[in-house]
Amino acid sequence: MQTKSRSRLKVFLDNPSKALWSLAIPIMFGMGIQTLYNLVDMLFIGRLGGNAITGIAFNMPLFFLVLGLTMGLGTGVTAAIARFIGEDNKKQADNCAEHAVFIAFIISITLSSVGLLFGKDILSLFGASGEILNLGWEYLHVMCVGMPFMIFSGFFRSILAGEGDMKFPMMVAGLGTILNIILDPIFIFELESFGNIGFGLGISGAAMATVISQAIVFIVFIFMLFFKNHSYITFNLNDFSFSSDIILDIIKIGLPASLSMIVMAVGQGVFNKILVHISVETVAAYQVAGRLDMLVFLPIFSIAASLTTLIGMFYGAKEYEALRFTIRYGIFSALIITIFSSATVYIFADQVVRFFTEDESIVIIAVNFLQIFAFAYPFIAVGITTGRVLQGLGKGLPVLVITIVRVLGVSAPLSLFFIFVMDKSVEWVWYSMMLSTVVAFAIGLTWLFSTVKKLPVKNTV
Repeated sequence: MQTKSRSRLKVFLDNPSKALWSLAIPIMFGMGIQTLYNLVDMLFIGRLGGNAITGIAFNMPLFFLVLGLTMGLGTGVTAAIARFIGEDNKKQADNCAEHAVFIAFIISITLSSVGLLFGKDILSLFGASGEILNLGWEYLHVMCVGMPFMIFSGFFRSILAGEGDMKFPMMVAGLGTILNIILDPIFIFELESFGNIGFGLGISGAAMATVISQAIVFIVFIFMLFFKNHSYITFNLNDFSFSSDIILDIIKIGLPASLSMIVMAVGQGVFNKILVHISVETVAAYQVAGRLDMLVFLPIFSIAASLTTLIGMFYGAKEYEALRFTIRYGIFSALIITIFSSATVYIFADQVVRFFTEDESIVIIAVNFLQIFAFAYPFIAVGITTGRVLQGLGKGLPVLVITIVRVLGVSAPLSLFFIFVMDKSVEWVWYSMMLSTVVAFAIGLTWLFSTVKKLPVKNTV
């Protein structure tokens, strides 16, 4: 098994650019399938009306929180395992994976309990009321029951990413998404809508379809990793021995990333409160546009995730020249792809938005957002890849600092000022977000240049 690990590292070092795409393309397919689900899900929910879309929108900050803890700490797991593999230290890589399972268990119990006990109050705090509050809670309480399946699956994907296995998680994600798309109409709509097999559960049916499909994904991961020994990593939980050093190693990178996602969740809540002050349709439009953003950043998140693995391995192996080349190549690739995507979004925004909703007021606002924000996408792409490179280098703090400055220092305060003090139109919220992305871009690149400059010029191995 160790020979397999070292040979994979050697292949990556022989051709870093090819290695980047060999990791990124499976991630892209996996995320593409997930994005397809999100878009199809929005199509089904959109048929329930604008209030249903808005009810989902008020859930988004809470799911940002769950996603933040899962992806943030998962990034810490990925980077730590990649570095241990680069150092040819399988024992520590195994220990790291077992601690990741322990962390997933703690997070699952905590977040599910908090969501079930206080979820409706939190939705109300974010500005949901009346029918929208009821719809939001109808969706949330079902999702809270299935939350552990999603959290564990996220950590399993992070473990496999650390050893450079992107294909298997993609296939499992594809299975879950296909199941979700099949189950959505069956659970959401009335009996006569789909060949007399629908349950007509509305918005809670959408949540139920997600929970069932994620439970099946979880079972597949458990079977393949614990019973079929699919991975390079070996799980032996009977011999698990708690190590504060491993926890700290994961937290050092993962906690700042998680906290940055929590900051974004808070920001999302603030923006929902600002937008609902303007109109319910504005919140729904922002939700629709956000789903379309996923298409733009699909390749960028894939490249960024690949960079975390490669940079972690190269850094652990002290292969600094390959590391520098990979950073330059990855960021440049992300930038070029996003410039093309931005132009496409700007030109076809109206046609794409109308595919998801027939409400003219929602269409106008969503198109306005996309055509303004298309100019910010390249800055965001560089910011995302820069942050993941720094995480691969073992530095989690930059992502948190940059997110705090972007969300709490620039976009949220300016949006509040423009809407509640200056009584400006919703476009000024979009302008505030754009300005914050430029500030984050500048800070991120400066931090990265400073960090890479301190690395040795020659390899020490």
